[in-house]
Amino acid sequence: MPRDTADLLVEPVETTEADLASIRPQAAYSTTEPDDFRSLEAGLDRLQTDPDRAPSAWKRFTTSVLPPIVFVVALLVAWQLYIVIAQPRPDLAPSPLDVVTAIGQAWESGRLQLAVTTSLERGVLGFLVAVVVGTPLGLLLAEVKPLRRAIGPIISGLQVLPSVAWVPAAIIWFGLTDATVYFVVLMGAVPSIVNGLIAGVDQVPPQLRRVGTVLGAGPGRLAALVVLPAALPGYVAGLKQGWAFSWRSLMAAEIIATGGTIGFGVGSMLDQSRELADLAGVLATILLILAIGILIELAFFAPLERRMLRRRGLLQAGAK
Repeated sequence: MPRDTADLLVEPVETTEADLASIRPQAAYSTTEPDDFRSLEAGLDRLQTDPDRAPSAWKRFTTSVLPPIVFVVALLVAWQLYIVIAQPRPDLAPSPLDVVTAIGQAWESGRLQLAVTTSLERGVLGFLVAVVVGTPLGLLLAEVKPLRRAIGPIISGLQVLPSVAWVPAAIIWFGLTDATVYFVVLMGAVPSIVNGLIAGVDQVPPQLRRVGTVLGAGPGRLAALVVLPAALPGYVAGLKQGWAFSWRSLMAAEIIATGGTIGFGVGSMLDQSRELADLAGVLATILLILAIGILIELAFFAPLERRMLRRRGLLQAGAK
């Protein structure tokens, strides 16, 4: 063996004070307090977020609000030009002014306020009940594989089944009461919420489950405190789809199930205009249904989704 190599093996290595100082910070990490770990976690989360400043109010208006307004105005102009040039029968092709007049008449009579209040109350209450039912059911199916294999295909089939198909059966079971409307809403919303949550749970990284288990979380706490928060993107998507299905189901139930003790909703107003052959009233009610759906999306689900994505660092730069 060469002498240089032998000397390295037998001679002690001198440790200077500078070397000890460089080792001390590494040792300090072994006794780091939980608060320091939380600070480290916050710093890592900050690395994932977009450091750009929030866009100005004017930029948000020009990029998010103004384009839909311009598009709607263009449609109205094209609609009015068609009426002026083609001059169709008013009972088959009412003008935009006729539709606005129909909305004004419904407002003056109080029918519009009553219909919107009734439908929103039914839609929101039915959707909240669907969330209460669908969330634990979705977690149960996502965590218990045999149960998922048995019930999962049925839930997927219920999601693609048109909600209007439940209306005749609901009328026979519950009669012409509000229970019929709520049943149809639940059957339309619950499958979407369940499938959205299952899809979100399937995308949870296995490492998160292992960390929760190491920290002592049981199956219930692991599902509620680790799996569900990690599955929020898929869960929120399921909630959005669940609201869309509940609103559509509500309109179908209100159009078909009229009379009895069922209150006067937007669907009832649409069916009433159809019976009177009032096409302007029909179009006005359709636009009202569309406007309510868009308003709920913009006022509730869009901010919720943006906030969730921003906190997770998934919001693209420049997104509103």
